[in-house]
Amino acid sequence: MLRGEKIGLRAQHDEDRPILRRELHNDVLLSARSVGRPWRPVPVDGKPPEMPDDPSVVHFSAVELETGTLIGVADLWGIDTHNRSAHLGLGLLPAARGKGYGTDVVAALCQYGFTVRGLQRLQVDTLTDNHAMIRAAERNGFVREGTLRASAWVMGEFLDQAVLGLLARDWKPAPRV
Repeated sequence: MLRGEKIGLRAQHDEDRPILRRELHNDVLLSARSVGRPWRPVPVDGKPPEMPDDPSVVHFSAVELETGTLIGVADLWGIDTHNRSAHLGLGLLPAARGKGYGTDVVAALCQYGFTVRGLQRLQVDTLTDNHAMIRAAERNGFVREGTLRASAWVMGEFLDQAVLGLLARDWKPAPRV
């Protein structure tokens, strides 16, 4: 498990999936704003859809370290081993929002990307009104690199996206105690 100050990132367990589907994926607006493709329903119970073994994506479940409670998901995606870059994203369950977990999740993803995977660049692509994600990225050293105007189709309208980047040479890992 990767550890932050308050959170851990671990492999997704079978018992995580129904909770994540119910509280994140089946929220149509949230899913449409974060996934980057059209929302479609997925059953809450039953066998999960097969996730292809895609080496360009790593899915984690985020848990609170103190209790082990599932608080959301974290992903490194678009992993490009030639250019040594990737994108990162996260989704927190409603009960876990506003507690500083997002900043800690981004820090743990940076640790994974830069230290474990040896990447040289991480990128965050998020809607410009996703202030929580932008704040979490900036608190971890990401720099706003630009705005992609009207680039995301979300629930009937085009919205702007912010692009933030962090290079390994500029990353300052959290001190270990």
